[in-house]
Amino acid sequence: MVRTRRELAVFLSKLNVFTKPSFILEQYVSDSEVAAILLWKMMLNSEIEDRIIVDLGAGTGILGIGALLLGAKHVIFVDVDSKMKTEIEKNIEILNENWEIDVEGRWNFVCKDVKEFQLDEKIDKTEVIVLMNPPFGTRNKHLDKVFLEKAMELTHSIYTMHKTSTKVFIEALCRDNNLDIYWLEDTSFPIKNTMQQHTKKIERIEVSLFNLRKNN
Repeated sequence: MVRTRRELAVFLSKLNVFTKPSFILEQYVSDSEVAAILLWKMMLNSEIEDRIIVDLGAGTGILGIGALLLGAKHVIFVDVDSKMKTEIEKNIEILNENWEIDVEGRWNFVCKDVKEFQLDEKIDKTEVIVLMNPPFGTRNKHLDKVFLEKAMELTHSIYTMHKTSTKVFIEALCRDNNLDIYWLEDTSFPIKNTMQQHTKKIERIEVSLFNLRKNN
């Protein structure tokens, strides 16, 4: 059992990251420290254990795998890039190697554009929590909004991260869609030099972590 947020972050740092990240898909590595903050808050809010977690834009699965480690009933990894299934499988192996927990049958991968993803009709939506590090919309404008709108269809509670510079936009979206900002924490997110257009070894950007909840 994970005892501290720091212990969680250390484990998440061991997971494999993108080998050939796509600029078009904005495949940036989720920082283990930032991911741990988001996951730990979910745990403290009793919104991981025995829940069905939908990891939208899962990438290599760092958030969803963290949720499995913290006791999620099931994790659905959703990503448009079919290659991510193999990357997630590799990281599930790392999870199994580091922790004595059985995750067989507790996760699945869905290769779909987030706009097309739908929950199985048999799933009880009251058990579903959405967890995501959506594209920040740097390459594809308003793609972060697409992710948020899909998340609102799927659940009553969303854990997400966005550029702090878009906080006013997030607040307006919440007002327009009967969402409350239940929790907000500002931090910084290191972007490593993984793409051709990057000029710095590491660039830190300001990000805000949110728990958004429906108020009706």
